[in-house]
Amino acid sequence: MKKFAGIQIIVFCLIVVLSFGTVQNPFSSNYIDNLKQEAVTASKMSDPLYDEIVAAQKKYEEKPIDAVVDKVWKAIPGYNGIQVDVDASYQKMKEQGYYEQQKLVFKEVEPKVHLEDLPPAPIYKGNPEKPMVTLLVNVAWGNEHLPTVLKIMNEQDVKSTFFLDGSWVKDNPKLAKMIKEEGHEIGNHAYSHPDMKQLSSARIQEELQKTNDVIHATLEVTPKWFAPPSGSFRQEVVEIADSMNMHTIMWSVDTIDWRKPDPQTMVDNVLSKVHPGAMILMHPTSSTAGGLEQLIIGLKAKGYQIGTVSHLMDESRLSFGVALDD
Repeated sequence: MKKFAGIQIIVFCLIVVLSFGTVQNPFSSNYIDNLKQEAVTASKMSDPLYDEIVAAQKKYEEKPIDAVVDKVWKAIPGYNGIQVDVDASYQKMKEQGYYEQQKLVFKEVEPKVHLEDLPPAPIYKGNPEKPMVTLLVNVAWGNEHLPTVLKIMNEQDVKSTFFLDGSWVKDNPKLAKMIKEEGHEIGNHAYSHPDMKQLSSARIQEELQKTNDVIHATLEVTPKWFAPPSGSFRQEVVEIADSMNMHTIMWSVDTIDWRKPDPQTMVDNVLSKVHPGAMILMHPTSSTAGGLEQLIIGLKAKGYQIGTVSHLMDESRLSFGVALDD
């Protein structure tokens, strides 16, 4: 009898151990978690509120735009799409129990092809769906107007990309530091303002590398954008810049400020040609110093944000831009 009782105790202990092991078994835990998740999903899918949100997802979806190499405009960056975040929207409305458009939650969807996926090609503008422009300031001369240009940008809360000539940085380190300290982006504008199209491969490499070296030594910045002096280049220039992790930047709107036009005439000309994704070329001239404030005010009045080249090339949306029904 005692022997039988001992066997019962052993069997009971084995059952307890096995039961504990089953509960602690990660495979069993995962199975239980999956069952719970399926139950939650089934509950949502049987809820008319969830169905309404799914229907809204189809209505408000905007597909992402891939980066492409256009026949005319060459490399154009991509732009994120948007869609309704169904689960987040459901959680936001679940407690109130009814659908409300203003409480829809949106999320961005990245394109499949990015600027970095494209073969080396110059960039003339940003994505045409992005309501932003950038001011490209090429600096190889014009020191007397730089403080005014920087002051106006600071007052207007505008950050731009300044493409610096390497020899200019070497001769004007304080002005170069002033540009950086104001929060502007720094680009490469070659070392001696040469005609890049006419240079040998070795000279192209030298011009770009010397400029990057002096900019890094002076500002502790390594440029990722290169603007050829006078816009002169050949495909090999673009490829060499790409091998140095720099994209070649051109422009789609020119202030032609080097001709010293009347500031207001320059402003009116630019505003008549500006477009979403525009890259506006300028220099620190008297015309730019005289017309920059009105130009910035005019660009903002047209609904454009003004940012650096990096900001313009970024795929992120400035806003969801979704017009909800009344």
